[in-house]
Amino acid sequence: MTTTSIRALTFVAAAAVSLGSCATLGQMVQPPQFSVAEGQPSQLQLLGPSSSRPLGGATLRIWTRVENPNAFGLTLAALRGNVFLEGTRAGEVDFPLGLPLSAGGSTVIPLDINISFSDLPGLVDVAQRIVSRNMVAYRLDGTLTVDAAPFGQPSFGPTTWINGESRVIR
Repeated sequence: MTTTSIRALTFVAAAAVSLGSCATLGQMVQPPQFSVAEGQPSQLQLLGPSSSRPLGGATLRIWTRVENPNAFGLTLAALRGNVFLEGTRAGEVDFPLGLPLSAGGSTVIPLDINISFSDLPGLVDVAQRIVSRNMVAYRLDGTLTVDAAPFGQPSFGPTTWINGESRVIR
């Protein structure tokens, strides 16, 4: 065996021992961190009634900075959960992201969320408050899955990934 082969075999053995001694992959892989992107404000665009949205609806665009705190690259595989407007559940989110993040790197992405007021009658009251203030508080809760080869595909959450306020566009 060559010296390189012995080193590679030693690394694989050490990694296997490390994996066996950890309770979960979450101890080895840290979840990406989400924050509102500076200089790119979130926007909620109100949509009038239509055949697919009898009571109207909205599209929420959240410009999000995603940071990888790990010393290795990973791929943001999926984000599944719920979006809340003014503390009221407004709908489900299911983003198949496939976003690669380099070690210690960050990127800015838009998260676009479609909301139908007819699906959730409680949102009609929220819509009235939104119109009067021209601002809306939002929160995105859910479970995040990453592809962190060779450490697998750990999931994190449920937790709040991002929250903030958005201006309203009519």
